[in-house]
Amino acid sequence: MTDTPDQDLWLGIDLGTQGVRALAVTGDGRVLGRGSAPLTGTRDGDRHEQLPSDWWDGVGAAVRATLRPLEPARVRGLAVCGTSGTVLLTDSRGTPVTAALMYDDSRAAAEARHAQETAADVWDTLGYRIQPSWALAKLLWLVRQDGGDPAPLRGARVCHQADFVTTRLVGHPVPTDSSHALKTGYDLHGRRWPRAVHEQLGLSGLDFPPVVAPGTVLGTVCAEAADLTGLAEGTPVVAGMTDGCAAQLGSGAWDIGQWNTVLGTTLVIKGVTARPLADPAGVLYNHRSADGNWLPGGASSVGAGALARAFPGADLARLDRAATAHEPASVLSYPLVSHGERFPFLAPDAEPFTLGTPADDGDLHASLLQGVAFVERLCLSYVRQLGARIEGPVAFTGGATGSAYWNQLRADVLGRPATIPEQADSALGMAVLAAHGVRSAGGSEPAAWSDLRPMVRLRTTLEPRPEVSRRFDEPFVALVDEWERRGWLPTETAAYAREHG
Repeated sequence: MTDTPDQDLWLGIDLGTQGVRALAVTGDGRVLGRGSAPLTGTRDGDRHEQLPSDWWDGVGAAVRATLRPLEPARVRGLAVCGTSGTVLLTDSRGTPVTAALMYDDSRAAAEARHAQETAADVWDTLGYRIQPSWALAKLLWLVRQDGGDPAPLRGARVCHQADFVTTRLVGHPVPTDSSHALKTGYDLHGRRWPRAVHEQLGLSGLDFPPVVAPGTVLGTVCAEAADLTGLAEGTPVVAGMTDGCAAQLGSGAWDIGQWNTVLGTTLVIKGVTARPLADPAGVLYNHRSADGNWLPGGASSVGAGALARAFPGADLARLDRAATAHEPASVLSYPLVSHGERFPFLAPDAEPFTLGTPADDGDLHASLLQGVAFVERLCLSYVRQLGARIEGPVAFTGGATGSAYWNQLRADVLGRPATIPEQADSALGMAVLAAHGVRSAGGSEPAAWSDLRPMVRLRTTLEPRPEVSRRFDEPFVALVDEWERRGWLPTETAAYAREHG
């Protein structure tokens, strides 16, 4: 299909760790423009900082590249996502007064413990477990850099990564969205900041911004931003979501009962429920969608990173071919990428293991691929145990979808069909959200997600092979038994997985 010059475009902007990406997408899912710009930061041990000015310069470069072949007036709206937990403080005009602490800056370990202990009852009610990567812990750390005296920062405005960019697009500070605000301690249930907790933690002197739902129109592109980006002045700017939630939108998993698993270096799972999932283990937390549904999810420490460690520089396509002779493998592997597990169980002392001696590299490779798929299966079992529905295909996204063999294996182990989108990334998700937000703002009711379904095109649909799926039931149960024996997997979760997983 050729481009229709008057067809509306929707722009998604993704602020990643290593770069800014932008996509201009039509209502039927064609990407007509794309652009990117690199980002660098400062890493030193637990420290990871970036310059907010680099984010803005990167947005300008990426959007200009995206719009180069296009008429800017065709862009009907845009949304921005950022990394979850990245935060800084600005003055009342949006000028930074502190460094930007990135999502994986882990210097706030002591502050996270203090915040968790200080308001444990509040976090238990909300289903939160404050961690060093959370923005709330980082805010405490920033305040404590002045000897615990918050006076020098009194009145400073809390600003998430996406907020910094939307502020500059609109030309003045704007509300944050509830998705980026979650790790700053925002109460998604009551839709308010926990002011009493701020008082207890000594953060009440900071200016926590108003919060709106993702998809809310924040304002329009100002003249200065139009000059930098090439966007048309007056283009609507829509409140975004974190990059993980944005990627879920890009996968097409929008309806209750649908799930998306993102497999890259590690494994992330996200789904849609009518109500938040209450997780007594605290390994899962719930974002909120633009339509009021809930987006529970969690991140495991298994993933494709284990392949690179086991076979550095190897031809993985050749190993995939060798793995076909080992279904199931003769050994059982738990392919953790790093020390400790986060989901679907919490085990800080967990270590990767392989039980037995593999016959050859193909056998070991097969066991690693299968081990990740077994964890993915346990993740889905766990959310069902918590009361979630799982309906229809699971959407597979992430770098690992480049392996056709692994995609089919995962569908076989899960015993469920799977879809793989043509273009599933966070920038696409933000284009979808921009379309949803602008269309909702123009009508008496929110836009229907079904009307936006053509924006996510499918590359492949996979069906599980029943005769192959049955072969993996026994090794899955054996791995569940081993996790339980080592004290990592709670007995109740193990029993449910054996019976229903």
